[in-house]
Amino acid sequence: MSTALHLQRGLRERLRRGEDELTLVEPQGYLTYHPLLAEVAAGSIDPRHVVVPLRRELPDCRVLTARITRIEHATRRAWADAAAKGEPPAPVELDYDVLVLAPGSVSRTAAVPGLAEHGRGFSTVGEAVGLRNHVLEQLDLASTTRDPALRQAALTFVFVGAGYAGVGALAELEDMARYAIRGHHNISPGDLRWVLVEATDRILTEESPELAAHTLAQLRERSVDVRLRTTLESAADRVMALSDGSRFAARTLVWTAGVRPAPLLRETDLPLDTTGRVRCLPTLQVLAPDGRALPGAWAAGDCAAVPDPHADGAPCAPNAQHAFAQAELLAANVLASLDGGPHGAGIVAYRPGAPACSTSLGLGRAVAHTRRGGRLTGRRAWWLHRARHLRRLPSGDRRVRVLMDWALAGLFSREVVSLGKPEQPEFADDRPT
Repeated sequence: MSTALHLQRGLRERLRRGEDELTLVEPQGYLTYHPLLAEVAAGSIDPRHVVVPLRRELPDCRVLTARITRIEHATRRAWADAAAKGEPPAPVELDYDVLVLAPGSVSRTAAVPGLAEHGRGFSTVGEAVGLRNHVLEQLDLASTTRDPALRQAALTFVFVGAGYAGVGALAELEDMARYAIRGHHNISPGDLRWVLVEATDRILTEESPELAAHTLAQLRERSVDVRLRTTLESAADRVMALSDGSRFAARTLVWTAGVRPAPLLRETDLPLDTTGRVRCLPTLQVLAPDGRALPGAWAAGDCAAVPDPHADGAPCAPNAQHAFAQAELLAANVLASLDGGPHGAGIVAYRPGAPACSTSLGLGRAVAHTRRGGRLTGRRAWWLHRARHLRRLPSGDRRVRVLMDWALAGLFSREVVSLGKPEQPEFADDRPT
């Protein structure tokens, strides 16, 4: 969407005269701003305010709500499935001159017994809202039941994966749960058990060791049980079996253990690296087998293996900071290639700026990198985190709405009511029996 916004501005007159056509194909009719999903789960932001309607923001762009199923760049053709969920396929063939590939990534799962039945993801608005409702329902269950084993399982929350998504979601929900139990006379903060499982030797592997260590200390001060160098071996029957030999019952299992490139990439004729990402030049042009730029093919974001000059040429990490920066540069390079040919002087290489990542740890708490290489923690980091993401939201309307959500949350108490699951309406049958 960010690339399409910049292309729309640069080609506005040509688009309106019909000289060019800009088409965006996306299964959903909106962009989800993932860095704020943790605050959606905690109830600090209305779920609708972290999604940006594509057609509203891209009035000069042709938006197709469909899923690309195959790309044949050799003939400049793509195939999309425009069928609704549960309906038979409705294939659509699309011809193009320039391809911008940015399908992102999907959650990386593992063959863990019980994960499919009891695990929850955290990559969509629906999953964030569902997790919030589920946590509040577990508090209600624990407050009501007289079965001590069921109560303990309901108050045990396990998160697998200690990246930004896992740490942010756990910290925000732990903060919300502490507030919610004020309404439960028989649950104390010490009854809650939060477990964070990470396979590597530290959390937030993309952060500096100092900031990751500070975050770890913050979580442990809040009695979060962080298990490093540990994996989940089984979740069958809601019994968590970890590689360190521990076993315990838990009714909440959240899987945030990394991402993998979108499966769509395997259905293209574009060159992929060993991880399944599209091989790219620093200019974001797809790298042809002969080492030159593949004409008319560009990629950015999680799906693209773009060399990072600060990491000895290793691909850039799949995070939002790289994705937004690459998207803007990609649009500028495409415009330059249209004006000056494929090797136009205006095409420049991607050079990532200093790390500017952050994550919220609950109300008034966060950790953040500054662009000058500094590190912030506590309330100052929290303000920076919010300001940074407010500025990055690609919609003025959504910025105002999120800002109002934060302002209202500061004036009033938290909303800690579970809305449950949406169900089909039931109609009374008044016919005589």
